[in-house]
Order: sequence, then structure tokens, then C-alpha cells
Amino acid sequence: MTENYTLHEDPRSGNCYKIKLTAALLGIALETRQYDIIQGETRRPEFLANVNANGRIPVLQIEDDSGSRFLPESNAACWYLASGSPLIPQDRFAQANMLRWMFFEQYNHEPNVATLRFWLRFVGEANLSEQQRAQILAKRMAGQDALALMDGELVHRGFMAGDTPTLADIALFPYTHVAEEGGFGLDNYPHIQGWIERVAALPGFVPMT
Repeated sequence: MTENYTLHEDPRSGNCYKIKLTAALLGIALETRQYDIIQGETRRPEFLANVNANGRIPVLQIEDDSGSRFLPESNAACWYLASGSPLIPQDRFAQANMLRWMFFEQYNHEPNVATLRFWLRFVGEANLSEQQRAQILAKRMAGQDALALMDGELVHRGFMAGDTPTLADIALFPYTHVAEEGGFGLDNYPHIQGWIERVAALPGFVPMT
């Protein structure tokens, strides 16, 4: 059964870019529908009723002969697109290790590296609440710890979960390669810099817009 895909996204979002990058590396056609999250477009009644009741993007819309289905959460959408491809290892331990890094991205990396990028580049420090400004130092330290852990792992291998690219790399690449927009100096992480170059050199790679 043929499937068609539409990504509901804000192109500034690294989480949305994960799905576009997965599709590009696998040669999968992907249409996009764009929303401005700063303007609250994903909180409007029609979006909540028809796309994602959680009011968040990205959402992968999957269409086939039976109709449309909507899959929120970036890593779940990446998994759906990559199922059966080399981006998901077949070995049981290798697959679990890949998932480990995808969970790490959501719990340790994204809440710090991505959040500071959003606050500082798109919201502006002057527009942050007192509560948000009070969190900057802690998020900076936690983000540095996450990047240092990645850099240490990449001493031993070319990609995050082994010698070939997997969804672990796709999950971590988007917000890592623009981490300087959140005030994280990548000069301190030479192995991450080499990894960024390797990911960007993959056949089918598309840049983040």
C-alpha cells in the first residue's frame, strides 16, 4: 500500500528537521505544512481538533487508501519512516544502544541545548520571564555536560551508536550543529565537530532551513 507523507512543522524547529533529514537520507518524498509556534498557531482550535490535541509539532501525517493518520513526537515519526532501513540496526543490542541516545537527546540534550537556542535566538533574552532567566545558568551547565558526554563517546567511533549512521545521529544532529545559537561554543568539542562534518557529508543530506 502506497503511503504519502505531510510534515506539520515550524522550519526553525530542530525536532521538525529530524523528520525531514530522515526522509531525505532515505529518499522519501515529504510535503510540509508550516506553522509559527511563536504566534501560537499550533494552539488554535482547528489544529487541536484535527492534527494534535497536545498542541505541538512536529506531526507526521500518513495518508493511504484508508485515510489519514497523525503521528506526533519527532523520534516516533523518524522511527516510522526508517523502519526496515539501515538507519535502525537489526542487532538487538545495537538497536537498544541507538534508542539510548534517542532518549538521552530528549531528556538531557534537547531541554537544555535546544531550549537556550529558542530563548536566545527567537524569543530574545530581554523578553524572557524572570523564571526563564533564572534557569539559564543551570541549562547552560546541563547542556555543556550533554555535549561533553557526546564528545567523549565520539572519541571511540564515527557515529553516536557505532561506525555507521543511525537514528541516534539524526536525533542529536539538529540541535547540536546549531548549539552556538544558544551560546554553546563547539570549539570546545572537537570530536563533535568532526561528527557534524560526517553527518553533513551523508548522501541525501539536506541542511536545516
